[in-house]
Amino acid sequence: MYYPYFRGKQYDLITLRDCASLMARAGFVPILEPVKEALSGLVRSVEAITAANGSLILIVNPANGHHVENAGPIHDLLAQDLRGHQNISPAYLLGSDTDLLEVTEFLNTYGNRTVTLIHNGFPNAKALAEHLGPASREIRHVFIEERCGLLYTKHFRDAQRILIRDGFERRANREHPEVEVFSDLHATYEELGMDGFGDFLIVGDDFSLSGGPAYAVAIHLTCIDDDNDDVMLVHHFKSIRYDTPTDPAGKFAEAVQKLVDEVERPGTKMFRTPAIEEFFQLHLSGHFPGLGYVKKLSMNHHVQTMARYFQK
Repeated sequence: MYYPYFRGKQYDLITLRDCASLMARAGFVPILEPVKEALSGLVRSVEAITAANGSLILIVNPANGHHVENAGPIHDLLAQDLRGHQNISPAYLLGSDTDLLEVTEFLNTYGNRTVTLIHNGFPNAKALAEHLGPASREIRHVFIEERCGLLYTKHFRDAQRILIRDGFERRANREHPEVEVFSDLHATYEELGMDGFGDFLIVGDDFSLSGGPAYAVAIHLTCIDDDNDDVMLVHHFKSIRYDTPTDPAGKFAEAVQKLVDEVERPGTKMFRTPAIEEFFQLHLSGHFPGLGYVKKLSMNHHVQTMARYFQK
């Protein structure tokens, strides 16, 4: 059903741990691309998901971060520390320069597990489908929508197919509109012939290991508009001030006040999730937990909102 795509930065991994039980109950399967050199946080997240009887897709050849040139530590982790975790599906990213022999080697290495191929710019779907043959039906295929059109995905119609859409437009915080459409894929993926869908949460597909100075503080929260065919919207609650990168705590207070005003507004579509409740507590206490923690709460809210939608 829902396959949220995480990159293994600190607060992404904490979100995975926070939401492990919720995702397991809802049948969600997170995708994780390890990007940090240290893998201890990843192991803790995997153990939390395993303890909750959930599943995880783990990319063994990241396209971003510290393991691009040497993914050996990830393979070692699967072969040793995580050997008994059969709930983990090893995944291979198929990029523009992927060789079919690499795919064969991956399948030979992990043939005792359920495996996933993530199509992320591979140029020749027909050649890949012919190379895989009947085995393709036993593989989960994940397509990054921006890099895989219908002519591409049709070659795998007999297999399990998941479509990932980036609903978050990356721009300077001060340039975000107050609210905009995020995605309708949660409501339309079956119409597109897909077995599931995913997104990059409120982070987006663009990647950087560290962020720059925040001139404006923004809290990005999604909601589902049940009066408009269940389209998902994203609110950008922005600080009033954005001329200098100073006083992030004061700017957070400005942004969270706008969040509180919207959630308390009659007719709001914002579901009051546990993450929202924590934002309210931060507002009442006047505490600024740091921008990373704010992003974590926004990711938690997104997963919690998706879970509520599919409970209906």
